[in-house]
Amino acid sequence: MKKYLLLTTCLMSIGVNAFSQANFIGTWQGKLNVGITITAVFNITDEGNGVLSGTMDSPDQGKKGMKCSNVKIKADSLFIEMNKIGGLYAGKMEDASHINGIWNQAGRTFPLNLEKVAKVAELNRPQTPKPPFDYLSEDVIYQNADKSIQYGATITIPKGKGPFPALVLITGSGLQNRDEEIAGHKPFAVIADYLTKKGYVVLRVDDRSMGQSTGDVKNATTADFAKDVNVSMDYLKSREEVNKKKLGMLGHSEGGMIAPILASQRKDIDFIVLMAGPGEKITKLMQAQTAAIMESKGMGKEAIEQYTNLYGNLMQVDLTAKDKTELMEKMTKAVDEWKGKNTAELVAQTTGIYDEQSEKGFVDEFAAGISGVWFKYFLSCDPGPYLRKLSCKVLAINGSKDIQVVSAPNLAGIKASLAKSKSKIYEVKELPGLNHLFQTCTKCTVEEYGELEETMSPLALQTIGDWLDKNVK
Repeated sequence: MKKYLLLTTCLMSIGVNAFSQANFIGTWQGKLNVGITITAVFNITDEGNGVLSGTMDSPDQGKKGMKCSNVKIKADSLFIEMNKIGGLYAGKMEDASHINGIWNQAGRTFPLNLEKVAKVAELNRPQTPKPPFDYLSEDVIYQNADKSIQYGATITIPKGKGPFPALVLITGSGLQNRDEEIAGHKPFAVIADYLTKKGYVVLRVDDRSMGQSTGDVKNATTADFAKDVNVSMDYLKSREEVNKKKLGMLGHSEGGMIAPILASQRKDIDFIVLMAGPGEKITKLMQAQTAAIMESKGMGKEAIEQYTNLYGNLMQVDLTAKDKTELMEKMTKAVDEWKGKNTAELVAQTTGIYDEQSEKGFVDEFAAGISGVWFKYFLSCDPGPYLRKLSCKVLAINGSKDIQVVSAPNLAGIKASLAKSKSKIYEVKELPGLNHLFQTCTKCTVEEYGELEETMSPLALQTIGDWLDKNVK
């Protein structure tokens, strides 16, 4: 499941400092590891009268020129407040080309060291489609029934005489634009391009609050995102180019759970494609994810086993706690009990806890990550009941090297549920050597997503295309 950092940028004020004001003017680039590695870029310019202005770019997320709130320079240090998202950057200028600092957001801190660069290097993403396209590509805006939410989207329509089979693409967890952009990759743009050339109408949509879409996201859950997709399905169905008897959805990761939820409720869904979709209870999925990520970082078997036990206990605490006070109390108790059963070395290695203060820091950070409305709802989800209610055609695929939605248990869960459903046509398939984004991976870590030039394996695209051609067209 992917994690995204919300970025904004800022108007900056300057104080007396050890370095001249000119030292801070220019482009500063750094890498921010928030589960995935995100490039952060500050562009600082001189507005005159001792005032600097700045913008921030996030090339990996397709964001550029975002305006900032409050930045101060004191002596040799830079402080950037991101009030809109509760973020703060504090860094010390080591020399004219380097600022070493920390990004803090929602109680969590991440190292962010900046380097002054003449130009930000462009990412090489050869699969990203570029115009002119051999099909119609139309940017559209539509609203839900009460007009409380606006959706920005792109619909791609094959050349020739329709109507055509059609599908909506559903993004994974975390806020993403219509291309499901991550680390400079645009997997949904690649999928839409591939399938439209094969004769399918494809609608891809900005998540609520992203791009041209509006809507409350702070209090939104998976159920709310399913309602958003329902609106998009209705819009797709309204298009004259669409064959109303061949409507479908393709969901990735959390989107692979949303698609069955909606397909179990609507009678006009002909097919769904699940890419790394959950097949077991999310509590189990998250424990397996944690273990797989720890293993990818070289952790030993005992450390992984003991920490995932703690992780599972903390997940249960999150599900049962009535408020934040109870959550913190029960989490602290669970950590204390776990510490008593393990060596100090293992505790420090897996949690960073070595004294009372570091334990409080661990509990505070962990609680901040799991106490949100979305996470608590998501953690309570079980995809099985929805899969068992399906009657449409289903393709479920996953990469054998996926460490976020581990392939074996989730594909097995999907297959077992579909066997009890009314779906007469379904296929469950593991694709060798592919990660969570369906890239051909080498290290197969989360951090490698951005290092790879391949956005999506041709094997994954062909598997989807061939199945659709056989069972939908």
